[in-house]
Parts: sequence; C-alpha cells; structure tokens
Amino acid sequence: MAGASERMMELAAELDAAGDLPAEWGEAFRAVPRHLFIPPTVWIEDGDRLVPLHREDDPEAWLDLCYANDSVITQVDDGEPVGPGLVGAEITSSSSRPDVVALMLATLEVEPGMDVLEIGTGTGWNAALMAERLGAAHVTTVEVDPQVAERAHRALRSADCKVAAIVGDGALGYEPGAPYDRVIATVGVQRVPHAWVEQTRPGGRILVPWLTDFHNGALLALTAHGDGTATGRVVGNVAFMPLRVQRGRRASLVRDVRDVGRARRTATDLHPYDVIGEYDASLAVGLKVRRCKLVVESHEVGYTVWLIDPWSGSWASLRHVPGAECFEVRQLGFRSLWDEVEAAHRWWTGLGRPEAGRWGLTVRADGQEVWLS
Repeated sequence: MAGASERMMELAAELDAAGDLPAEWGEAFRAVPRHLFIPPTVWIEDGDRLVPLHREDDPEAWLDLCYANDSVITQVDDGEPVGPGLVGAEITSSSSRPDVVALMLATLEVEPGMDVLEIGTGTGWNAALMAERLGAAHVTTVEVDPQVAERAHRALRSADCKVAAIVGDGALGYEPGAPYDRVIATVGVQRVPHAWVEQTRPGGRILVPWLTDFHNGALLALTAHGDGTATGRVVGNVAFMPLRVQRGRRASLVRDVRDVGRARRTATDLHPYDVIGEYDASLAVGLKVRRCKLVVESHEVGYTVWLIDPWSGSWASLRHVPGAECFEVRQLGFRSLWDEVEAAHRWWTGLGRPEAGRWGLTVRADGQEVWLS
C-alpha cells in the first residue's frame, strides 16, 4: 500500500524522538508493518457511539489510524455488533498504542535465545515484533477468540512470520511449549493464573497488566522462583481489557442505576479527581473496595462519577461542577459505595499516600497476596 513504508518509519522516528523506543527494539519496529495486522474494518469513537471505518471506503483515514501512536479498536461486542453506530457497545479487542507496546517489550527484559509465551494474540503485531528480534521459533502466542485468532493467523502468514499461534484459553498458558523464559500478557487480570507461574523457568519474568473492578490498570513484573511461587511489584501504568474468564459483570447506567428518587443523599468535600484522577490513589482504592465499577458520565459542564456494584445492585453517584468545593452524593442499595471509596481513600492517606510502585504481589498455587513495601 502506497505510503505505508514511509508512515511506518515516521512512527518509529516519533517513538524514538519521544524516548519511547528502546534501541534493541528499533529494528523490529522498522521492519514489521503495523497495517498488515490491522483488520479492514475498525471502529472509531464518536461521542458515546462506536462507528465502523472500512478501509475500502476511506483507505487514507484507515492507514492514518494504523500509524498513529494510538490504540485501534478492532472488535466490538465479541464480533457481533448490533449496528453501525453503537451506543453502549463494549470494546472487546484492540491493537495497543505503539508506545505501550514498546514499553512492555522493553520491560519484558527479553534477550535473543529466550522462549516467550504471549497471552492474547490480538492482531498478531506484538508477536511479529518479538519474532523479528528473537526468531519465530522462540515465540508462542495464545488467543481465546477464534475470530480474532484466525485474523491474526492470516496476518502472521502474510508477513511470513511462523510463530506458534494457538487458539485456546490463555488462562491455562500453553503447557506443550513450556517452560518459558518470559510470559507477557496483553490482557488484564485481577488474579494471576498459576499456570503462568508453573510454565515459567526459575528466574523467568512474567509481565502482566493488573487491574481491579475500580482501577485499570497497573503493569506488574513478577519473577518465578521455581517452587510454584512468583513475586513482583508494579513497574508501570497500562490499561488493557480483562482476560475473558475474568471479565466479571459489566456495569451499565441503563441497566444498573434504578430508583434514583429513593437514593440516600449526603455530601462530601473530597474532590472526585482526588479519587479517580490520581493514579496512586485509584490503584489503592481499587485494592480496598471490591466489586465496585467506575463509570464517568460527561456533561456539557462537569461530569458525574458513578460507582456501580452490578452483582448486588448497589450504586452511588457524585456530580462534579467546576469550582465547587462540596459535592452531592446519592447512594442506593445495601452497600454505600461512595462511603466505602471515601474510607479507602482515607486508608491510603493514612498509609502515607504510597506510590503505585510500592505495591506488590505474591502468587502461589492456592491464591495470591497483595503487599506494600
């Protein structure tokens, strides 16, 4: 496609100039065209709608998306969207921002000769980048969605990239190829599957986006110890869609917010940004308050923060108006979700407002433990 090579080089140069492209990955980013791995139909956000963009209708706009330093939405509603202009649709697969891809590859600390397991093939571009540097024989990638996997497999074949591409549940890893020196997940988890620990060589590294119902997300780097355990801490800030088997329930204002007139009304002077906009605070709140989904509704002036527990039906809302010093809170259900969040924020403050990098995780066969250093 005319112009693709130039745009690929421009994107690499942009990442390099920003300090986002490690030298050891520069050659791979300049050798593996991203557009080969982007499907002909992608989705763009238009207000609260998702609208399809077809390559055949606007090839230049499509190519612009391929080589922008931004994520590209490649699947909606698990491949079964109900219409062309979707309100409230769920993004279920995407191609990650190139600078995030570069960050994670650098943080993986992988070297030629090492074997890597990737959880979440997605478009296949990340696997192709690893194969370019490590050799295809050293890369195994697993994708749970058959449609996404088939599209990625076609793209990998067209790029003559012969990685081991498996259709299966990434939560189980891929035991036939184990042990691996590195495991990298391009999906978020609340609970790190123990199979990933079991299939990693002693001293090997597991890199995984770590999320809660409230917060998405932190990048966690774990070291496998060879005794069935792995430990590590937060090393970065990334956001990914959850592993399919850990999706839980999705929060919906239409479905879950009911009986607004019966809500308990209180007030708070805790600014909502201090809870949802401060990364370190929101991570800590999410670790403390479980089953609490966050939805932010934008208005012409200000916004509303919604806290929803779709399991119990409890919800809370806080309306932000610019310049306000006190905010009305409405809560309904047996849980007072804003009170829980506010208490968690006080708990975090009482700990000395620890930064994200002080939180860590130990994974064992019988579960996992969060700790603070």
